[in-house]
Amino acid sequence: MNTLTHLYESAIGKLFFLDGLPSLLFRLILAPVMIIAGYNKLAISGEADGFLNSLLASPDIVQWFGNSEWGLGLPFPDLLAFLAGWSEFLGGWLLLFGLFTRLVSIPLMFTMVVAATSVHWHNGWFAIAPTNPDTSAAQVLDWLSIPGAKESLENSLEVQERIGKIRAIVEEHGFPEYLYEKGKPSILNNGIEFAAIYFAMLLSLFFTGGGRFVSVDYWIKRTISKE
Repeated sequence: MNTLTHLYESAIGKLFFLDGLPSLLFRLILAPVMIIAGYNKLAISGEADGFLNSLLASPDIVQWFGNSEWGLGLPFPDLLAFLAGWSEFLGGWLLLFGLFTRLVSIPLMFTMVVAATSVHWHNGWFAIAPTNPDTSAAQVLDWLSIPGAKESLENSLEVQERIGKIRAIVEEHGFPEYLYEKGKPSILNNGIEFAAIYFAMLLSLFFTGGGRFVSVDYWIKRTISKE
């Protein structure tokens, strides 16, 4: 047993130089998502009147943040949209290079919490509605008698029925080869799944940093430690 433990620890120890790889992959996944999300919240993504106005949040985003009837109904929509846009846009670029990784993860985690609770929460978990209850992750939750799991499985059957009708209409009246060329149709559930996953990835980066050898943070710290 001691021999196996020694061999295991020895093998793991030889892989230490790769321990920055997960952080790098998380950053590469998160960075473009955050950059484009922030970019589309800011006036620089459209036609702004003057340089200073281009730095502000896009007017339609401000309206969405503030309107309580068809938007988020948040207070101070100008300020919050501005902060959210620049946190995501600049934060995404900093994540890409692994600069101030831990620091920038904090406001990005906050934006994910706000997105999950104010935009996606009432839609449940799934971002894309499952069409097969047998392969849905809710099946496992149903085994554990988690509240809402059975309803999710029933919803999958209804989604399956609707997708079937959509495909039947396309097959009969549409251009299936053309319409399905880029993928089969699905129903957007718009739940918290992606926001929760991004939050978990950012939380990991907050504790681990940008990664050994693969982030600017690492090389700055290494340079400072040598002085």
